Amino acid sequence: MNEGASKAEILAETGSVLGLDRVSFSVNEGEILVVMGLSGSGKSTMLRCLNRLVEPTAGSIRVDGTEVTSLSTKALREFRRETFGMVFQHFALFPNRTIAENVEYGLEIQGLDRKTRREHALEAIELVGLKGWDSKVPRQLSGGMQQRAGLARALCADAGILLMDEAFSALDPLIRRDMQNELRALQRKLRKTIVFVSHDLDEAIHLGGRIVLMKDGAIAQSGTAEEILLDPQGEYVRRFVEHIDVSSVVTLGRLVRPQPRLFEGAAAEDAWPLVEPRGGRAEDIFVVTCERDTPVGRIDRNRLTAPASRGQRLDRLMDGGIARAPASTVLKSVLPLLASEPHGIAVVDDDNRFLGLLTRETALRALSGQRPNEERDTAWNGSSPTMEASANSLWTTSPATPSIGSPSISRH
Repeated sequence: MNEGASKAEILAETGSVLGLDRVSFSVNEGEILVVMGLSGSGKSTMLRCLNRLVEPTAGSIRVDGTEVTSLSTKALREFRRETFGMVFQHFALFPNRTIAENVEYGLEIQGLDRKTRREHALEAIELVGLKGWDSKVPRQLSGGMQQRAGLARALCADAGILLMDEAFSALDPLIRRDMQNELRALQRKLRKTIVFVSHDLDEAIHLGGRIVLMKDGAIAQSGTAEEILLDPQGEYVRRFVEHIDVSSVVTLGRLVRPQPRLFEGAAAEDAWPLVEPRGGRAEDIFVVTCERDTPVGRIDRNRLTAPASRGQRLDRLMDGGIARAPASTVLKSVLPLLASEPHGIAVVDDDNRFLGLLTRETALRALSGQRPNEERDTAWNGSSPTMEASANSLWTTSPATPSIGSPSISRH
């Protein structure tokens, strides 16, 4: 592998399968990271390497400073119990135990007394919406309810990191979406760090967070759903995302065209240096803001730069009122508004501060699959990594960036 041989070449020459090929990433505390790819891409192998259910042959796995690959068998067993909760595609519930007994099992093997572990189990059962079902056995529950019980078992142990391997893929579509919504609600409340394996891009997008897309044991591309949809790297990724509705994923904050700040109390000639160097068409529209940086109106280039405007304040020259939308809004939800606003929509942050202008042209570029302006690319800001994985044949260490849960993971 170090000499550049492909996975197929290694298999042909040695009979060994290269499971992970120089995979390196980290996950932020409290983040959901979705690992996806086709069957055989290495996503489940990667997940199981994190807690050494699959033993890596090379590389490094660090959780909050602990080097997982150096732990002895006994230390690893304890570390797993305290750090990781795992939810499988097949619910893996004990058929002869009640739901409460299944949920408290992790605490039972930790040696907690019956009263304490039952209290924790009932809390977890209520958290996932199974209150009143604690005395039932698995066969008395539907598939979706059994998956909730599996999730409750992972939550009951109070592990900082949840490893979820195709956890919802065996469920019917409607129940599956309900479980996705349930997981998002739990994440907002508990702030667990979650590594979620899936082969479904719609599911990855719905869960939110970053996506690591794998192919033949290597990372084909990683980033937010918006980044991958707007700038797919390579034919494999393009085919993966080609049927996704871009407008239902991309947010306005990714698309806005930056503009100079034009303060309503400024004189027109003071604004000329801000708009003239930009060139462009005479009909260009500029947003005017108040002292709180909130959009209050618009003005076109002709009126702003006309000799008759010299000495006049912008609030006397502008057209008052302008449509606004938050940066976190997805494009699809503002298309009707954009259709009625020929000059565009002012995009604002959570405090109503002006970020830029969304025009019909920009929206059409996004819908047609063209990249937004390079100047719109911004770095992701997050907490420091609590879990990192790297490898020579499995993981490779790189400098710290975003990471996962009470432990976590971010990618490099």
